[in-house]
Amino acid sequence: MSARPDPGYFPSAAAPAVVDPLADVEGLRRVLLPLAGDPDGPAWNQHEISDVVDAAKLSNAAVLVGLVERPQGVHVLLTRRNERLSQHPGQVSFPGGRIDPEDRSALDAALRETWEEVAIERDAIAPLGFLDPYSTITGFRILPLVARLSPDYRARPNPDEVAQAFEVPLAPLMAGSRMVQMAMPWRGRPRQYWEYQVGPHRIWGATAAMLVNLARRVGVSI
Repeated sequence: MSARPDPGYFPSAAAPAVVDPLADVEGLRRVLLPLAGDPDGPAWNQHEISDVVDAAKLSNAAVLVGLVERPQGVHVLLTRRNERLSQHPGQVSFPGGRIDPEDRSALDAALRETWEEVAIERDAIAPLGFLDPYSTITGFRILPLVARLSPDYRARPNPDEVAQAFEVPLAPLMAGSRMVQMAMPWRGRPRQYWEYQVGPHRIWGATAAMLVNLARRVGVSI
């Protein structure tokens, strides 16, 4: 089934003007890292977790940041992970996972993982470029692939991995609102993280941080 947005998520007519990342697709390509090769260099947040995670020991992973145009504005595709998974059970995330030796690139891995998790055909995905690498405390260096999704794409979650596929609007984020920075104690000191509450969905941690990275690359001050 298609991951259609909930009408209750839409911003009101009184909402502030927002940046539409798909209004100028070529402009969006220019502010993203190119598709020609996998992004190299350290993750943009590595300094925040360098005391607990060795950058040299991180495993590479790739996710799909899928943007789709709806009559109400641009939305982003997200999933809610199966509660039985050993890592991040029940959390909201982008489709994606570890880059396997058989994958030719991060782009190939993101598309493969998207197919395995939510069965979206490659013909429905138009890759645009990468966001900056992001490191996680669970030992991954994530390469987020930004892509435009065909409005008629179909998402069919694999129940072994994904409990739900859904869309949320980018308007609140692109207006610089709703995204808040929180802190929690972990391994001896406070750790900051981003959180984005949309409807019933709590989007936080790595997924929220990658949305912040997208917003900053298109010129939103967060």
